[in-house]
Amino acid sequence: MKFSVSSSALQSLLSTTGKVISTKNTLPILDYFLLELKDGKLKVTTSDLETTLVGSMDVESVEREGTIAAPAKLMLDSLKEFADIPLTIESNDSNWEIKISWRTGELSIPGASAVSYPTLPLLADESKKLNLDVEMLTSGINKTLFATADDELRPVMNGIYINIEPEKITFVGTDAHKLVKYEVDAASAETASLILPKKPANLLKGVLSKEEDKIEVAFDAKNACFKLKNHTLICRLIEGTYPNYNAVIPAANPNKVLVDRIELLNGIRRVAVCSNPTTNLIRMDIASNKINLAAQDLDFSVSANESVSGNYEGDSISIGFKSTFLADILSNLETPSILIELADSTRAGVFKPIYDDKQPFDILMLLMPMMING
Repeated sequence: MKFSVSSSALQSLLSTTGKVISTKNTLPILDYFLLELKDGKLKVTTSDLETTLVGSMDVESVEREGTIAAPAKLMLDSLKEFADIPLTIESNDSNWEIKISWRTGELSIPGASAVSYPTLPLLADESKKLNLDVEMLTSGINKTLFATADDELRPVMNGIYINIEPEKITFVGTDAHKLVKYEVDAASAETASLILPKKPANLLKGVLSKEEDKIEVAFDAKNACFKLKNHTLICRLIEGTYPNYNAVIPAANPNKVLVDRIELLNGIRRVAVCSNPTTNLIRMDIASNKINLAAQDLDFSVSANESVSGNYEGDSISIGFKSTFLADILSNLETPSILIELADSTRAGVFKPIYDDKQPFDILMLLMPMMING
């Protein structure tokens, strides 16, 4: 193959697709980019066997089409040293050498035959297909990804659960301590559900920001395929039954407090400095329009407390939370004011954003309490 291309455009494409490459690849060929040049289009494929990302770009001056595997680290390390200049890239089909030349010099790196590169997984004939709105998919991933688990014993919780119904789509992330449920009004011809693993969800998050059109999604029992304008992501889904998340959301929460989110978050961060590093426990005593935050570490004789004002309805209540999880939840809610709903010190707290007008979605975050003494 031989073609000319802008160095920054090629680096951008390789950087994006290169995020798939794992540091623990079992096959040496997976440390390579698969480059395919055909019909004026350069296609770059990367895979870790579980997730495959294909990116493409138009190439104007093509002298010779072809396919080659190029070492990912060497290609990226070479390209990042260039300002935005035209490069000519040529591969030798007999010894797989890749030559990159520019006006004042050239470099050569060893490529490899593309024959052993894994083929793309194919979806079953009965796969389900739907078009998803970019903004909805981006929000669904952004809102729930932080709450997913890293649990080898319960792999179903290591991804985002997406439940598709005729009138709405629900995204859920949970690690058994915190839970996020994001529900969007959306018409769909399909009724189905899937569990999207964390890695492809993160990759999608990165490429969706450049999209404007609807995303084509197709999936069967094992794999999903997301078709974007210049990228196609194919990933293996997490198989198994997702836990009944609705069962852990308390139905009746008589105690409600309306509070300034940033003020509460900053107070928690200040007080948490003195919490026990093992438990990160922070105690909230809520009564008469005040939330008193307290933390202590008896081993080091440190303690802190702070009061945050809020609008409270209900009986006085004391409840303990892990401060790091609490900060995570408050950081991922975006409105200035939030509503915290509580039943008692043993049941989960529900956190909801307060919007000025009606939204086409519904979101709640939930945090399980910790035991407090006294």
